[in-house]
Amino acid sequence: MLIMQFTWKYIDDLMGKGLGAGVITELLFYVSAGLIPLALPLAILLSSIMTFGNLAENNELTALKASGLSLFRIMRPLMVVVFFIAMGTFYFANYVIPVANLKWHSLIFDIQETKVAALITPGSYSKELEGYAIKVENGYDNTFTGITIHDYTDPTIVKTIKADSGTIYKSVSGDYLLFRLIDGKIAEELSAQPPIFQPNGQAHHPPGAFRPSRRTKFEVATYKMDLTGFQLQRNDPDMFKDEYEMLNVFQINDAKDSMQRLANSTLKNFTQTLKNEHPYFQSMAFLDTFKIPANNPVFLKDIPTAPISWDTVNPKMKIEALNRAIAGIRRKNQNLDGQKQFMLSVQDNSDKFSIEFHKKFALTTTIIVLFFVGAPLGAIVRKGGFGAPVVIAALLFMVYFVLFTVGEGLAKSGVVIPFVGMWMPTLALAPIACLLMISAANDLKISDPKLWRLIFSLGRKR
Repeated sequence: MLIMQFTWKYIDDLMGKGLGAGVITELLFYVSAGLIPLALPLAILLSSIMTFGNLAENNELTALKASGLSLFRIMRPLMVVVFFIAMGTFYFANYVIPVANLKWHSLIFDIQETKVAALITPGSYSKELEGYAIKVENGYDNTFTGITIHDYTDPTIVKTIKADSGTIYKSVSGDYLLFRLIDGKIAEELSAQPPIFQPNGQAHHPPGAFRPSRRTKFEVATYKMDLTGFQLQRNDPDMFKDEYEMLNVFQINDAKDSMQRLANSTLKNFTQTLKNEHPYFQSMAFLDTFKIPANNPVFLKDIPTAPISWDTVNPKMKIEALNRAIAGIRRKNQNLDGQKQFMLSVQDNSDKFSIEFHKKFALTTTIIVLFFVGAPLGAIVRKGGFGAPVVIAALLFMVYFVLFTVGEGLAKSGVVIPFVGMWMPTLALAPIACLLMISAANDLKISDPKLWRLIFSLGRKR
């Protein structure tokens, strides 16, 4: 299901590229590695419901409880297994998934760069394909109108193809670019043959010297062009290595510290620049630079002893002063807007790194929480197999997935801090796990008033 979600998202980039099965398999392999921490919670949830549902359905759980074992004691071996699975998931998410993300991001970038429709720009001639000059009037994606193709692959023939509309796509092998043209015509003109000189020195022009031509009309035609040199080119994956999805928790911390130092340094320099533009700080800098005493009578003889009244200034100086002040304020506003956008960009990048940091821990903790949801739930519903447990697990996983997606979206948009956004599913499911554990341990239904009285009594004791 998760792989299909990825496939539909990038289906436009994968279709019509002539990609081999090896490239597609490699891409899906790296993508599936990155989806394991998201799929493991569903696997743990489903398996725990099925296991304890089978034990309860066959009365084995009742027999174990009758022998004096509590539900926590029965769950203890599986709790140890789930704990090791969670730790393994964390190490996998911290060290393996960043490499897998780096690989598939690099590969999907290379695939997107091979989009053949990008070779053509509407309104201008494209000569990216050797031997062809292609011009289209309008177009979107891989469909164009007003197509003109000049074919220079044969030096002895000048060929021009015009069509009202057409669609561009790659051959299955990826070696050729195919234009499916509709309502057009082809004009072919042979180049003039050089004259043949007779023994007497006279030039004899062959019959083809008058440049014969041929014109053809068509309703639908497919024009094939060689795509040698435009196959998938693999770039260096290191160009993506500094993205937040390609780092482990230690590298994320280092990256956040670097961004914070850069932001602090930029803000300090910006503040110092604003201060240096003020006349007072300029004069103080002048005094410090030239070591002039502040009480120097020669230096201070032209400085008035009292503030100048605005009413005593002549109109011309007033206008100059106002214009200078307005220009300065506009300049400062522009600088402040630019600084604000820079700080927002730094904060946005920092939030992305924080989201990835908390995601690695939250997904690991969710595995443990969902185990404590599934195990008592299986004991309560008393159903095993692939029937009711699959339905219940699917519904609970949908709740988890929606909370995860909403939390990540809220964190990326800045509505909530990254900690709250990424821990939202865990914080929402943890009380449900506690409720189900108390219910199953005491053989009480969720709707039983005794259960709620027990919970309230535990709360008062705490």
